[in-house]
Amino acid sequence: MVIRLGIFRASIFGASLLLPAVGFIPCCTVAQAQVAAGPKIGTVTTISGSTLTLMTDSKQQITVTVADGARVLQLAPGSKDLKSAQTITLGDVSKGDRILVSGQPGSDGISFTASRVILMKAQDIAQVHAKEQADWQSRGTGGLVSAVDDGSGTITVSIGAKKVAVQTSSATTFRRYSGGSVKFEDAQPSNLSEIHAGDQVRVLGAKSDDGSSIKAEIIVSGSFLHLAGMIATMNAANGTFTIKDLATKKTMTVKVTADSDVRKLPPQAAARIAARAKGAAPSAGHPGAGNARPAQASAPAPEGGEEQRRSAGMDLSQMLSRLPTQTLADLKVGDAVMIVASQPDTGSPNVSAVTLLSGVEPILSATPNGAATMSLSPWQVGGGEPDAGGGSSQ
Repeated sequence: MVIRLGIFRASIFGASLLLPAVGFIPCCTVAQAQVAAGPKIGTVTTISGSTLTLMTDSKQQITVTVADGARVLQLAPGSKDLKSAQTITLGDVSKGDRILVSGQPGSDGISFTASRVILMKAQDIAQVHAKEQADWQSRGTGGLVSAVDDGSGTITVSIGAKKVAVQTSSATTFRRYSGGSVKFEDAQPSNLSEIHAGDQVRVLGAKSDDGSSIKAEIIVSGSFLHLAGMIATMNAANGTFTIKDLATKKTMTVKVTADSDVRKLPPQAAARIAARAKGAAPSAGHPGAGNARPAQASAPAPEGGEEQRRSAGMDLSQMLSRLPTQTLADLKVGDAVMIVASQPDTGSPNVSAVTLLSGVEPILSATPNGAATMSLSPWQVGGGEPDAGGGSSQ
């Protein structure tokens, strides 16, 4: 039986609008020939003598009593089996450590008697996360899928005006965002056949010298809905609001959950981005918001061409991770918002917000035809920007 000790993190902002964090890939796989009934995996929240409180990945709190004589083993992240495990004592277990316990579950469903505890230290996990993040920053690439060649295993990804050939192989790991959830850790094992034109992807792999191709090691894909418009009605009790999408003219009901990332764009930054979207230089009264990197653009600017259009996305992409957070209570009827949402069931007008950005009135006004000025990528794995080099484009 194979038990996965997954290390997962919540979604964060970075390159575009929603950017899920690095470290969603399980850090180790423990092969166990025999596992007693009801193994549990989670994070230690409290310790008192031989009793641990375990918060499982499904947010269930379990009281674990470690039996006398129980084996307590420590594994390093990346371990494939128990051969390298070190025997430790219960006193070596700390709050925040990840553990897998096997033994006998209680009849009440919230207690557990452990005959074996397998542990990964929180600090070791943090180091793995840091290494993964650095790897995605240096070798990660993201964009929109423009074509998929099943025969050659090549995915053509559009990154701004540039196209990159992503070469897949039998060694490539595929994960796909779960449309029914706004949690990035719910991404499921996938394959090349599930990737289609219009999907958004993040790719980890070695790039060619000119950045025109990538040998993919990991590909994370998903299909997301982009909305922009004014909030029409609010239902705080249900955590929802309605919006008439400027591009499709359809009214959608958007649910804001505990996993939704809600941010607000400051007025000066919004004015600068709107000016660039219109192909005009920002006025002296609206200073810039820092360096920028390209996001995907979905509508032509009235003037200024491709570079001006991409420049508008640059400022927004670079700033998002530093913007102040909000809640549904901070929003009101009449606010202009841009949203990345989970794809609804066919024909459904109900979606869950993956990421929501308010304070965008000037940006939406900059496009008279009602289309969003730019299309925002839904995630970033580990902090790398969605450009060919995984780093700054300037």
